[in-house]
Order: sequence, then structure tokens, then C-alpha cells
Amino acid sequence: MPLYRRKDSPFWWIKLSPIAGESRPLQQSTGTTDKRQAQQVHDRLAASRWEQDRLGVKPRHTWEEAVLRWLLESKHKATHEDDKAKLRWLDGYLGDKNLDEIDRTLIDNIKFAREKIASPGTANRYLALIRAILRRACDEWEWIERVPKFKLFREAEGRIRSLTRAEFQRRISELPEHLADMATFAVASGLRQANVKGLQWQYVDLDLRHAWIPGSQHKNGHPHSVPLNEMALTAIRKQLGKHPLYVFTYKGKPVANVNTKAWNAALARAGIENFKWHDLRHTFATWHRQAGTPTHELQRLGGWKTSAMVERYAHVAPEALQGAANRLDAIAGYVAATPKEKGPNE
Repeated sequence: MPLYRRKDSPFWWIKLSPIAGESRPLQQSTGTTDKRQAQQVHDRLAASRWEQDRLGVKPRHTWEEAVLRWLLESKHKATHEDDKAKLRWLDGYLGDKNLDEIDRTLIDNIKFAREKIASPGTANRYLALIRAILRRACDEWEWIERVPKFKLFREAEGRIRSLTRAEFQRRISELPEHLADMATFAVASGLRQANVKGLQWQYVDLDLRHAWIPGSQHKNGHPHSVPLNEMALTAIRKQLGKHPLYVFTYKGKPVANVNTKAWNAALARAGIENFKWHDLRHTFATWHRQAGTPTHELQRLGGWKTSAMVERYAHVAPEALQGAANRLDAIAGYVAATPKEKGPNE
């Protein structure tokens, strides 16, 4: 019988004979308790499967199917939870759509609706997620023939805010000890907030002056090696014996949040404005640039995936290129002109 009821479900269920490429009948819920609606779902699905079997027509897939498969295949991503939050918001626009119904007009509606309640950069993250799912549905799953073309918003160059040495010392002196140690380690290592909070003793070797972040915990998806300088080692050694698993803790528990009232109050007392935790990473990069660390070394130290991310800091130490610029003088045989001494009668 094509439609039937199950004891463990309030909905009507469908049972259809297998088609080419299938070894068993298709059985699935219609998602409705109304038999007339269930029959409509059955008829549409049966017609679609007939076209697929007899005419070679590809079955239509929904956005919801694509989302479920995307989340399953991307569960290793560091941004997995962020993706889930974005997809919940997008469900209001795409939740009832088939993939072949998602066109440029619909995506533009989403683009401008999101831009009204967030920055262009934030809206772009939502658009990029839509594009990534549609491209996988097209290129890997072969569920659709093409991906609609659409443009992202133009974004201003990324914000870079770093501390001077004096500001950093003022900042550290005002923070509670556990936050001061974490902030010191962040500047010394360049690690992101999540990696500082989640750092475990099993990934630290004090004798070798080395730490590492597994690929599953690192933003770019690759394991990240962290050589520890004396500044970083000092911050870590202070944590010995406090917790068996995590390096940085507070009152015997891993630190869950660093953007606390204590953090903001310390900023105010230190007279530092417009500063976020991620700016500690900018401080790390800025100080390295000022110390003459070349791009390829800084890229590896900070775990950036591309050198373009590192080049954002080139402007903070233009004097580092002065030596390179001066080499042209030697090749061209140029000598700076000196004023000619005047004679007594001139």
C-alpha cells in the first residue's frame, strides 16, 4: 500500500518500489497527519521518481536536504557552530525552496535584508555560506546544473588596532592575574582567543619550548606549531599545577569567557579605548613587523593560511624596507649630491 501509518509516528508514510540504482523500496514520512495532503506528497514524489527512472531526469533536491548534508560533511570545521546559527536565520528565506528555485533575485533579497540588520561584512559571511553550499551541490553532489551568480558587498579594509609597549604594560597591570597571563600569552604567541582558552597541557612541551594546535581546533584546518619565546613560557609556567588538563583556568575551571566586566573595567582604568581581545593578535603581528620579522616567517608564526593576511601589517614598519630600497642606489651608482663649497669671491 503506497500510504500507510506507523505505530511510532503520527504522520502518514510513503512506500514506493525501488528504481534504477536502488536495492530496496523507498520508505519515508510525508510529514503530515492529513491523508489528502499525504497523498499529494506521494503523487509528487512518485512522478519525480518515474521521470528519474524512465526519462533520466535528475531528482529535485531541497535546500533543507543540502543543509543537512553540508552540516554532516563540514562538522570538522572550526566555524561549524557559526554556520548552524547562520543557517537557522537563512531558513526563513530558503527553508521551503528546492535548490533549482534559488536564483539571483532571491539571493539579492537575502543580501539586502541581512545588510539592514548587520554590517556588509557580516552579510557577506551569509552569502558566502549560501554560495559554498550551492557550489558543493553542483560540483560534488551533482544535484543542480549551475550556481546563480551574485556579488558580495565591497568591504572596507580590515580593522587593525594594536597596543604600544607602554599601553600593553598599563593594560596588563590593570587586569586580574588570570586574564593578564592569558593576554600576555596571546601577544607572545599570536594565538586566537579560542586556542588560548582551549590550550591543553598535552599540547605543550616546556623542555622543547614548543606548543601546537591540532588541525581540528585551528581556524585554517591545519595543525599549527607554536614556538614559545620567554614571554610565552613565563605566562605558562605560572599555570603549572593549577589544572590537570587545561593550561589557563580560573578558580579551578577552564576559562569560558574573557570579555568580562573585569576586562572592560581594566581597559577603562588603563585609558585604552576601541580595543578587543582579537587586537592582541594584531599586536603580536605589529610588534613582529616592527622587529623586522619577514612575511614568510610571520605567516608561519601566526598560522595564517595566505601571505596576503600578513601583508596587512606591512605599513606599520616601513623602515624595514628601507635597506631594500637603498640597494638600488648601489646598482645605479647614485651618490647623494653635496653642496659645493663657495670660494671667497663668490
